[in-house]
Amino acid sequence: MARADSFRPQEQGYKRVTNCQQLRLKKGEERRLNMGHLWVFSNEVDVKASPLADLEPGSEVAVTDYRGNILGCATVNPQSLICARLHARSLVPLDEELIAKRLGNALALRESLFDKPFYRLVHAEGDFLPGLVVDRFGSHFTVQVTTLAMEKRRDAVKSALESIFAPTSILWDNTVALRALEGLELFRTEDGACPETLEVPENDCVFSVFMKEGQKTGWYYDQRPNRALMQHFAKGKRVLDAFCYAGGFGVNAGLAGAREVVFCDASKKALAMAKDNLHRNAKGTSCTCLEGDAFETLKSLKDRGERFDIVSIDPPAFIKRRKDHKEGLTAYRRINALALTLVADGGLFFTSSCSQLLCADELKSCASHAAARHGLHLRLLHQGFQGPDHPVHCAMPETAYLKCLVYSCNKL
Repeated sequence: MARADSFRPQEQGYKRVTNCQQLRLKKGEERRLNMGHLWVFSNEVDVKASPLADLEPGSEVAVTDYRGNILGCATVNPQSLICARLHARSLVPLDEELIAKRLGNALALRESLFDKPFYRLVHAEGDFLPGLVVDRFGSHFTVQVTTLAMEKRRDAVKSALESIFAPTSILWDNTVALRALEGLELFRTEDGACPETLEVPENDCVFSVFMKEGQKTGWYYDQRPNRALMQHFAKGKRVLDAFCYAGGFGVNAGLAGAREVVFCDASKKALAMAKDNLHRNAKGTSCTCLEGDAFETLKSLKDRGERFDIVSIDPPAFIKRRKDHKEGLTAYRRINALALTLVADGGLFFTSSCSQLLCADELKSCASHAAARHGLHLRLLHQGFQGPDHPVHCAMPETAYLKCLVYSCNKL
């Protein structure tokens, strides 16, 4: 086996992995990793030289090209399509020391971006910690572990968090479907006293959000800059916030002086929280809550001839797997078409997608096709994506997922 420091700069100050097995790639399959990508797919492995079945799940391996030159150190899961994920470019173990170092780097970035400790602290590969997502709510933390290797290092993650932050509580929200792809069970547990609800400051608003029973990790920090944009347009407007959860877009509209906000969500509890958040931040704004399926609710509003100065839709991911793309794209087209019929002449349309498998051009086509069908002129005013606490790995488009488009809408 080639020596790591013959091919990659050694990360200074870390101990080296010793006696780890080799994961050799087929000829030509090293190109993506040489460009900075961190994933190895099972069909890229030379299984004659390094049988996947011989590798201990969750263990560290030296990833090499077909000549044996070391490309980096990775953790392996032979049963997963993504069979290895690099965590270092030299033979460095994924242990508490390295995790703590990466947490420190992540913290330094967030502290340069935000005045208050409310943000996504770790964005998996975006922070060079594959399989780990951490959201921070002051002294409370919500953690998702999505890979077998990181699950085996959960104690190291906990120790690193405790050594740096001394958290009041850690909620391990390991209910995300990605865990099933790694052969992991779904569960939720907590260390310390996790509150039922939390207060989150954002864009001069203060939101009450669910911690224990909230969607995803409790709050969608990724939409923060896009919600802030709402404040530039909403004064005196009638606003529809569909798929509202705790009212992120609508509350920002209310704070800016919207005359009315209509919330739409399938969750009665989410609507109650959205209403409370609006009244807390914008007492002078009228509020209506519509509970039910968004497709049916928006159609009902259309049939009644309702119109809004601003319509915002932020649906859940309709495309979670490649095989779902056609069906999911149809759903995006339907919801965008319905929403556009509710925008008043001269109004604004905010449309978002958190499906990584739906590209920005496809989301644009959903809006443009609907506009053409209904005789509308759309002009793209803003193209937003996830906030800076969700950094995009420069070599991994998979870490960029959120799209938020803002259009002006006029009748032809």
